[in-house]
Amino acid sequence: MEFDQGFVVLAVNTDQVDYISCARHLADSLHHWMPDTQVCLITDTQQRYAEFDMVRTLPRGNLGGYQNDWQVFAASPFRRTIKLEADMLCVSDISHWWQMLQHRDFAISYGCRNHFDQHQTGSRYRRVFEANNLPDVYNAITYWQHSQLAKNFFRTVRHIFENWSEYRSLLKFCSEEEPSTDVVYAIASMIIGIEQTTMPWAKWFSMVHMKPDILGIPQQDWRDGLVAERVDHSLRLDTIQQWGLVHYYHKDWL
Repeated sequence: MEFDQGFVVLAVNTDQVDYISCARHLADSLHHWMPDTQVCLITDTQQRYAEFDMVRTLPRGNLGGYQNDWQVFAASPFRRTIKLEADMLCVSDISHWWQMLQHRDFAISYGCRNHFDQHQTGSRYRRVFEANNLPDVYNAITYWQHSQLAKNFFRTVRHIFENWSEYRSLLKFCSEEEPSTDVVYAIASMIIGIEQTTMPWAKWFSMVHMKPDILGIPQQDWRDGLVAERVDHSLRLDTIQQWGLVHYYHKDWL
């Protein structure tokens, strides 16, 4: 059965990280701000959780790590999907995104924001992107509707993951033995067409990213440099009210 629209969260636990716990917090925050929204967990087990409207298993099973990502296209039960990374929180209503995205087949978030709501592109974490002129995409927020474009994109993502050594040989200053999803999405975006897969002008389609270099703080852990206040699913960082999605990065924060 296919539903009209909803969020999917890919979460597979590892020995080090309880990603499903992160995903449950995210789903709870989405439902708080948008009670009628549909949220689907994509994982490797059939276990049900109260925070999710539905659970779907990975069609090809757990392939390990980032390589599970390309399976979300087939696993999503929605005609229009927004995929979110598990270690994020929704801290305000973003239901208007569906209307803003209705005329697009596909979009990956471009750049990110700091806690001052300043849009950031490039950082010391993204030198491979700069060296290879890759688009500054963040797969943590990805939208698609069922279309040939979206199908081609995820087919390309799969091909890159499965043939990474060949793609890596074409990149400057890339030492990743296993590719990160952001790098894979950036390469796929260039292959499919940057103008068809990104919206650099859409600052609203982004997240607050809690890495120190993006925040502009000297501490290696943002929790040592900022005061976070959570009240009724809202979030203030150093007294500044946040909006949209916040990628808190440290999986054990909550």
